[in-house]
Amino acid sequence: MPEVTIRYFAAARSAAGESSATADADSIRDLIGTVSTNRPELARVLGICTFLLDGRRADPGTPLHAGAQVDALPPFAGG
Repeated sequence: MPEVTIRYFAAARSAAGESSATADADSIRDLIGTVSTNRPELARVLGICTFLLDGRRADPGTPLHAGAQVDALPPFAGG
């Protein structure tokens, strides 16, 4: 499994208690599971996030490569 970085924004950052983390994961779905183990609030927030993989929108099934950067973007209020 490749090592990747996930960056948290807004409510995801609050739920994670940190701005980023690294983990080994084959897909965004795997990454979500890994970083949210025993962290139900983070799992809840990541369940409603939009994800970017290296700056491009990606779905949870998207495969990851070594050194990938995943951004977790919760829905934003306002307009």
